[in-house]
Amino acid sequence: MFNIRSMFSAALLVEAVLLVALPGHGLQQGQGKDSMAGMDMSGGKMGDMADMKSMGPSMAAMAGHMSITPVWPKQPGDEVKAREVVAEAKATMERYKDYRKALADGYVIANPKLEQPQYHFNNEANARASDLHFDPSKPTSLLYRHTEYKQYRLEGVMYTARPNATEEELNERIPLSVARWHEHTNFCEAPADRVKDYQAAHPKFGMFGSIHTKDACEAEGGIFHPYMFTWMIHVFPYEDDFKDVFSMNDDVAHVH
Repeated sequence: MFNIRSMFSAALLVEAVLLVALPGHGLQQGQGKDSMAGMDMSGGKMGDMADMKSMGPSMAAMAGHMSITPVWPKQPGDEVKAREVVAEAKATMERYKDYRKALADGYVIANPKLEQPQYHFNNEANARASDLHFDPSKPTSLLYRHTEYKQYRLEGVMYTARPNATEEELNERIPLSVARWHEHTNFCEAPADRVKDYQAAHPKFGMFGSIHTKDACEAEGGIFHPYMFTWMIHVFPYEDDFKDVFSMNDDVAHVH
């Protein structure tokens, strides 16, 4: 396992805009997909398991490298439970509207020198704790928006769960009838002499690459990682419409 802040080298900068922002366990090998919850989007079944219209271009571009939980049938109390999580997230966020308090409490800005529409402030201690239990008052990440007048304007939080968590475990945290968790998967790490491929218009390697199987990756001399980081979910409590609170579109602002 690798620390999130040291996992990627400068050669992975293009990937790091999205990936270093995601706390968790780093690149993993040897974990079978059969132990993972969710639906793999790498096999051309996107229409069967995910409404792509709910994603922004950034997420949709990674469709071959992502697993998303299916929608479960709604059970009594599901929405109430989800709303309770949102309320606690919103209460926690009040303190962190001033980003300096986030830094004081151990949150670290991912790629602070890189211009980004959304900045992840990550808390390693909260990320580790989330493997064992769910505490909505301790999000793994705080999500800040870059606006014209304010660089760090808080818009949401990100919660995580261990990489091989079951659907039942994820549902217990935030019901799958209300929200969908996702995990980044099928990462082919480029060999040292081909890292420039990450920045190609049509890359083979990385989260936007055409390679998403172990055999294809090894045939190109790469190192295959079945999954990256943890299961994750974004929560945007300031949205007026509840269906947008668990949006999978990070390309639009969720603070108004």
